[in-house]
Amino acid sequence: MIGAYRDPDRPRGRELITTLIADLSNGVPKPLSELITLRGTLKKRAADVLAYFDHPRTSNGPTEALSGRLERLRSSTLCLRKLTNHIARSLLETGGFRPQLHPRLELMEAPVGPRGA
Repeated sequence: MIGAYRDPDRPRGRELITTLIADLSNGVPKPLSELITLRGTLKKRAADVLAYFDHPRTSNGPTEALSGRLERLRSSTLCLRKLTNHIARSLLETGGFRPQLHPRLELMEAPVGPRGA
């Protein structure tokens, strides 16, 4: 399987994976439970596995990066109970409170007086 993904000739790699799926479907001895599990996964996800060979240079990296950020945000708000606190924390994590996002929000200015001089 690894050799199929590393093969520089994508059509040949696709053929190797297709052959692997067919060979596993023909029967695997019961003691090889890992291969039986692999067979089931490959049969269910054959279209996804073979899509790698049909669409070169594609990646799920951006999706995984976004998922990681969302997971980090979720874990940082686990102790918060109110929805408004979750929203505030989310806004802070994603860039803060920007006036263009919240036009009614007025930024507090520091008082000017004798101490400020």
